[in-house]
Amino acid sequence: MAFRAQFQHSSDIGVFARLTNSYCLVGLGGTENFYSVFESELSDHIPVIHATIAGTKIIGRMSTGNKNGLLLPSTTTDQELQLIRNSLPDSIAVKRIEERLTAFGNCISCNDYVALIHPELDKETEEIIADTLQVEVFRQTISGEALVGTYCVFTNQGGMVHPKTHIEEQDELSSLLQVPLVSGTVNKGSDVISAGLVVNDWIAFCGLDTTSTEISTIENIFKLDDSKHPSKLVDNLRDSIVDQMV
Repeated sequence: MAFRAQFQHSSDIGVFARLTNSYCLVGLGGTENFYSVFESELSDHIPVIHATIAGTKIIGRMSTGNKNGLLLPSTTTDQELQLIRNSLPDSIAVKRIEERLTAFGNCISCNDYVALIHPELDKETEEIIADTLQVEVFRQTISGEALVGTYCVFTNQGGMVHPKTHIEEQDELSSLLQVPLVSGTVNKGSDVISAGLVVNDWIAFCGLDTTSTEISTIENIFKLDDSKHPSKLVDNLRDSIVDQMV
């Protein structure tokens, strides 16, 4: 399922949240309604952590991660780092990285197996990404845009890219990521995909302005319409569960 939400009258909820199969970070300073949307759907399955990064609430722009790890910029304070580390399962590696391009949410897009990164990230940063998140790393652009984390969102099930991405590029990216891709928009036609959408293998949250048609596309490409449980727990049982329900 995909759920609509809003952060302080903003539909760019992806700016203020980071969702993976193992945890969810949300920025401090939102309304109770914003938090309740996430907590009511996620808290039985994964921790929902209220935090700041470098004193800001733009968690989704400043961090990136997957089920294996979380990457934070060097501007993250010791107190913030400690709070996040203490709130996450011990199996999650948390790494603070010295890097000129600090908005990791804009510069990196990943699932549990592959990461696309901004072409100008340091070589050392690339190695830390591969090691911490346990992924293959590819330097890439999306429709000519270097901010791959801004114009692309993908999970282990599927992905959505900038609406002007050519079919040939979609096919190339799909082959690289080993998941189906579709070009699309959020929040009534916005091409800034990751600002209006956070998604994992079983649930999505999108901005309040997202249309029914956009939600339908999101649910189809990320295979959310037939996912009733966290896939990290029932990946190998999903088919049999669906069969039993039918």
